[in-house]
Amino acid sequence: MMENISKSDTAKEGRKTIVLTGASRGIGHASVMRFSKAGWRVLTLSRQPFDDACPWPEGAANHVQVDLADADSLGLAVADIRSRLEQEGGKLHALVNNAGISPKLEGGKRPNTLDTPMQVWRQVFQVNFFAPILLARGLMTELEAAKGAIVNVTSIAGGRVHPFAGSAYATSKAALASLTREMAADFGPHGIRVNAIAPGEIDTSILSPGTDGLIKDIPLGRLGETQEVAETIFYLCSEGASYVNGAEVHVNGGQHV
Repeated sequence: MMENISKSDTAKEGRKTIVLTGASRGIGHASVMRFSKAGWRVLTLSRQPFDDACPWPEGAANHVQVDLADADSLGLAVADIRSRLEQEGGKLHALVNNAGISPKLEGGKRPNTLDTPMQVWRQVFQVNFFAPILLARGLMTELEAAKGAIVNVTSIAGGRVHPFAGSAYATSKAALASLTREMAADFGPHGIRVNAIAPGEIDTSILSPGTDGLIKDIPLGRLGETQEVAETIFYLCSEGASYVNGAEVHVNGGQHV
């Protein structure tokens, strides 16, 4: 259960706003907590309805239930978000594309390039790759008005064959890393910074069995915490990262070296 967060002293007027996908658990949940603590208005997107057991300021009123795998549903969500942003000057200071899916085969088997059904490939790429660019393009006017930032959440699996992450997931994250560079070049002239973070093995409720066995390959000798990833996301959306654009930050304890 998420701890209660007290409202910041920051006044509503002039406060910053973030749109964050995949907010219902793990890194997304920790990110909501971090931005909310700093006084940001947090608009959350998730397949799940808002969970009253995990309250943050105005959480239920700022939640959009949407299936990112459904392009029509995503279009309606963008229109809804833009309408909500009009209430506070039509500005969006940050978009964090955190939602991602990594299906498994029967029995938890890792889906590879030989046995992953094509409909699974399409679904994974829709959520992990197409939804981020559709959201960014749909909310570009609001991002430009705020000189905002976009953070795409990729993965260590995007750069190597991973023992648990399936082929569709891994290649979608590799594509998202490449997309981040392209977006940085295209959105940068509009004053919008675009970066990515690539988490490694993070301690969440959805760890694959056997993840503990990977600790031996991590120089820091432990799994990462969701709060550590959230802090990196927060930094990339802050003024402290005002000249960081087109980067992919590895948050994995050195596992990639």
